[in-house]
Amino acid sequence: MKKVKLIIAAVAMMGLVSSSAVYAAGFAAGEGLYLGGFAGVGMGMVQPKVTTSGTQALSSINGSAGGVFETTDGGIGLEGLEGGVWLGYGYKMGDLYAGLEGEWAGGDVEFELTSSTAVEVNDGSSDQGDSTVGTVSSVTVKKEFSGGMFGRLGYYVNPDTLLAFKGGVLVSKFNVDYGIHGETYYGGGPAFGLSLASRVSAVDPNLSIRMETVYTDFLTVNANGGIGSITSTHDQNTKVTGSALSARVGIAYSFFDVNSLF
Repeated sequence: MKKVKLIIAAVAMMGLVSSSAVYAAGFAAGEGLYLGGFAGVGMGMVQPKVTTSGTQALSSINGSAGGVFETTDGGIGLEGLEGGVWLGYGYKMGDLYAGLEGEWAGGDVEFELTSSTAVEVNDGSSDQGDSTVGTVSSVTVKKEFSGGMFGRLGYYVNPDTLLAFKGGVLVSKFNVDYGIHGETYYGGGPAFGLSLASRVSAVDPNLSIRMETVYTDFLTVNANGGIGSITSTHDQNTKVTGSALSARVGIAYSFFDVNSLF
């Protein structure tokens, strides 16, 4: 009986030693369950396209018979600062890496259009221009936040450095302010990123620093509703497309390995 107890004690001690050795070695960059934070800059481009047939009354007053109005080169630029968090889990398989990651980012990425001449806005009830409900001299669009999920694949350049690609979907919330009215829009689409993470063993074997860039395509959406409840009765088709690019630097800390449960 004493021998059995000694064997159990020895196995337990070996397990503790093994566990301590793993903890001392730490996690590789992106390995295990990790939490991180980042800061950086965000940029973007908005490209509108409006197709209208015009009306006889409108044509006779303003000389507009309708047509296609679009940005064929460039667009409206967004820029600003952003910060956010990563939460994910990754597997190290030799020199290869696979994982899942969620992210959330907020900031002040925005653009503003101003005009020296105020534009009259009407409710579309009259082609004679006598149904004005207000004037607009500026439009401000701000990206409040974005969030999404990604799958990650990577390669360990060396034991401490991970080069990884990620792909997934990001959804963003935009606030639009016309001065006389404000609206909220949500836009989303496929997103892709490339990152380089390196473990900071001198500080903590589970801590890594990470540089990353992420591109998002917001696809094309229909925006035929006018400004809020102010709509137009004229035959028109408005489409808006856009994209965003973020460059960040941050830190991540790995603190749990699911394999330790088995």
